[in-house]
Amino acid sequence: MINSFATLDVVWMLICAGLVFIMQAGFMCLESGLVRSKNSINVAVKNLLDICLAIAVFWLLGYGLMFGDSYYGWLGTSQFIFEDNSNPWLISFFIFQAMFCGTATTIVSGAVAERLRFFAYLLIAAIISAVIYPIVGHWIWAGVERGLSLGWLGQLGFVDFAGSTVVHSVGGWVALAALLVVGARKGRFEEEGQKIQGYNLSQSALGALLLWFGWIGFNGGSTLGFNAQTPSILLNTLLGASFGGLSVTLFCYYRLHYLDVVILINGVIAGLVSVTASCHIIIVLPIVQTNSTKS
Repeated sequence: MINSFATLDVVWMLICAGLVFIMQAGFMCLESGLVRSKNSINVAVKNLLDICLAIAVFWLLGYGLMFGDSYYGWLGTSQFIFEDNSNPWLISFFIFQAMFCGTATTIVSGAVAERLRFFAYLLIAAIISAVIYPIVGHWIWAGVERGLSLGWLGQLGFVDFAGSTVVHSVGGWVALAALLVVGARKGRFEEEGQKIQGYNLSQSALGALLLWFGWIGFNGGSTLGFNAQTPSILLNTLLGASFGGLSVTLFCYYRLHYLDVVILINGVIAGLVSVTASCHIIIVLPIVQTNSTKS
């Protein structure tokens, strides 16, 4: 039987894992609303399948590479096919980390929407979830579940509290590599290039709000338990998204003289991504001390 504090940590981790899972729905709405209507179902199905694939391969291989016994700080060598039914907190940690893996994987979907064959995308998703994301994650987060820093980057002092690099940059780097291979869309960047208009911007805006909601769990759960830091982390997360959206709104009116909805969506998400690595230290709340020794 675990004590009440440990029980609260488990509950918080599972709630946050659920919130991060909602981000999958956010990505699906965001991406499918920004493509042409004929391709929207293809994008939606990719988002549904890549989370299935990510959880499966992270359970089989990824978790061990990321959090197993460290081989000189480069990769994990144990805990493959994760199973630890005797430790509720560690199971909650695995579930939370599996949701992170799914998020890193699905980031690629939006970048290559309408550009890749269905099974080519699934192959990329499997490689990210099984190898790329876990190994990069090991470099930075290895040992975090034990309060240690075992990865080579972590030992050098690299700080990424909730995944600006581990999750979002990894997804972005893989997407960039895929696009460099696929090449530019014909006619898109030529002198007379046409902007591709998404068929449902309201759906994309809903996706952005779902992502914002899920980010509460993404950053808040990275404490790996409910503690005194949690409220300030959530405050920083909200402020990051808010000022990200407001900044691009001012920029749009200054440069374009109108508000571009897609730029607003990207501004909110950029604010969230930017605050994720350091949301635990941006605002230091003062400790108010009272003098109770008055006579």
